[in-house]
Amino acid sequence: MARIIEAGDVGHLVKNGATVYCTGMGLAGFAEEAVKAIRESFNATGHPRDLTLYHATGVGNGKDRGVHHFAAEGLLKRIVGGHFGVGGPELMRLIMDNKVEAYNLPQGVLVQIPKQVAGRRPGFLTKVGLETFVDPRIEGAKVNAAATEDLVEVVHLDGEEWLYFRNPKVDVALLRGSYADENGNVSMAREGVLLESLSIAQAARASGGIVIVQVEHIVKNGTLHPKDVKIPGILVDYIVIGRPENHLQTMNTYFNPVYAGDIKVPTRAMAPLPLDERKIIARRAAMELKSGAVVNLGIGMPEGVASVAAEEKIEHMMALTLETGPIGGVPAAGFDFGHASNAEAVVEQPAQFDFYDGGGIDVAFLGLAQTDQHGNVNVSKFSGRPVGCGGFINITQNAKKVVFCGTFTAGGLQVAVEDGRLKIVSEGKSRKFLDHVEQITFSGHYAAGTGQVVLYVTERAVFRLSPEGVELLEVAPGIDIERDVVAHMAFPPIMRDVQLMDAGVFQAEWGRLAERVGGR
Repeated sequence: MARIIEAGDVGHLVKNGATVYCTGMGLAGFAEEAVKAIRESFNATGHPRDLTLYHATGVGNGKDRGVHHFAAEGLLKRIVGGHFGVGGPELMRLIMDNKVEAYNLPQGVLVQIPKQVAGRRPGFLTKVGLETFVDPRIEGAKVNAAATEDLVEVVHLDGEEWLYFRNPKVDVALLRGSYADENGNVSMAREGVLLESLSIAQAARASGGIVIVQVEHIVKNGTLHPKDVKIPGILVDYIVIGRPENHLQTMNTYFNPVYAGDIKVPTRAMAPLPLDERKIIARRAAMELKSGAVVNLGIGMPEGVASVAAEEKIEHMMALTLETGPIGGVPAAGFDFGHASNAEAVVEQPAQFDFYDGGGIDVAFLGLAQTDQHGNVNVSKFSGRPVGCGGFINITQNAKKVVFCGTFTAGGLQVAVEDGRLKIVSEGKSRKFLDHVEQITFSGHYAAGTGQVVLYVTERAVFRLSPEGVELLEVAPGIDIERDVVAHMAFPPIMRDVQLMDAGVFQAEWGRLAERVGGR
């Protein structure tokens, strides 16, 4: 039977050198109360120390929450994460100063590894990551010089190449739920996403480790419907009660009943985007939607596709999905990313990635930070700063069509739309179309080999990945190809039959998207 303990006891339960596997997406599903107690114990006693931390997504708020609490020299020996961008500046400093061994694995790999540990299988076999920085022939997922052990290797089965990821031993599972009954059965009723909590709990049990779950409330036995229990009490060793300020539903929100699926709200009330470069990109990207399609939207610029779909009244024509598990509805943006309003279903994160890796996404919209003459895309490392890949590699490698969305240049770009024509008011200082990307998060060579449809959509031009390289397909009305496009690229694009982008994209009112995607 699970024991209810004070948060201050958590630090004493975690042994020196332990491997800790935690849940979290932003601050969703993250046991903030328990992790703060680990840091406080280390600050007071120097223990626990030399921990190895596994986490699948970006966990934190970019400042003082989430995995930031592990950012103390000596507390952490190794970190294996899906994304470090929101872990805070202190964690980034430890990584870049080689004070901690750092590895960046795809999110979809990190949510599957606990399943392999739970079943006592030797590791996880997948094609995800081939020909990217995860491939040991390139960087082997090693983020810094301190990371010397090989966690992934190339293997050959039946004449095909695969990546094999080794399992860790899970000493401590740090999880979160909403309610726990007196026997330790845990419900996620107030959570917006389910993550990989059950798999991690089972992995800790198979490893002889312990399971600590943070909840908001303890309820009487028999209160929870058995189908609402997401972590059975037989897997739970300790329960910690989290204070509201340490139990946020998202990075930005304590609790929104819409994200929990308790209520649904009108989506037509969403304010439309202003007619700027973001909306132009979102509109042109949205033209790649098809009625009935299964869609994934990444964070940042691709979020505008959901807004445009709602404005054009077509959001019901396709299933928008997120890697955290929501299916249907309208994905949330900004600090609430990973959640959805009016979702039709929310599945566990490993199941969502099984679906993604199996080719379930018809079209994915992801950010475009850097691309090169080979069609490679980098979103994971900039000027040596390892932001991380998140679910980007799983999604882009396995979707039937990938649409990369981003401005053509960065750093001060200003545009204006005048009489349906695009004008570059101020050019960005940094090029995005380079000879070589700093890190390969998406492999153009691998995509070309599989015949994947790949587009690169900017406010002034649209490119596609062809067998010969990056080809210019369209330019915006008012744009001069040599002056506004080619002059700002480090390589000449292939040009065969360049067309004008749809003029409607540059009008205040559009109203043609439903017809375009086959809705009427």
